[in-house]
Amino acid sequence: MAERISILMYHQVGDFPPMRGHRSTYCHYRRFTSQMAYLHRFGYSVIGLDAALEGLRGERPIPPRAVVLTFDDGYENFYEYAYPVLARYGFPAMVYLISGLIGKDAEWFAGDGRATPVLMDADRIRQLRRAGIDFGSHGVSHIKLAQTEPARMREDIFRSKAELEALLGEEVRHFCYPYGSHNDSVVETAREAGYASAVTCERAAAVASDDPLALPRKAISYGDNLVGYFWKLHMKNKPKVRT
Repeated sequence: MAERISILMYHQVGDFPPMRGHRSTYCHYRRFTSQMAYLHRFGYSVIGLDAALEGLRGERPIPPRAVVLTFDDGYENFYEYAYPVLARYGFPAMVYLISGLIGKDAEWFAGDGRATPVLMDADRIRQLRRAGIDFGSHGVSHIKLAQTEPARMREDIFRSKAELEALLGEEVRHFCYPYGSHNDSVVETAREAGYASAVTCERAAAVASDDPLALPRKAISYGDNLVGYFWKLHMKNKPKVRT
């Protein structure tokens, strides 16, 4: 039986020029297409996050070569470039939305001097949900929660869940810490808010001993060719060190 699940972290997927900085938040659509074809051709088990949680809890077997696909921030280019490829192979995916920026620009990019991409609006989100894409919360305003005053941190975690549930008309069970910023207080607040899982930016495979409210992921970036992709899937599997 498989014991580990590779939860992959994507951000934007699109047609991007060569770059040196911020490569972890971009994936060129040609490489994304090749990566999904690789998973399909070599028999990886691409599963949804709910199925992954059931496997980690021992409620169902974890299939061999298990992979979960996650996408942070909810960019409109997900619909244009990533979704058609996912639909071709029937792969599930989790997209984490920023409830206070639905249909707006990714305003935090301006601080780095980068162009600000547009985020999906409510109609697009509902369209993709009808098509089977899963959605989770990425907070209200994309702030570093572990560096935020406790009252605002709590409001961000709780309010984003309520706002997205109103938009989708269903329970929102999964959370993603913006920038991966979390500590014990943030994790316990996410648990108190009723999320079943929360993902971090810690680089490792997910294993049964992980707290489901602090799951690690493997970041896929602009520079990852298929050799690098294979390495992240198979070599970066040591469970994270706990202190």
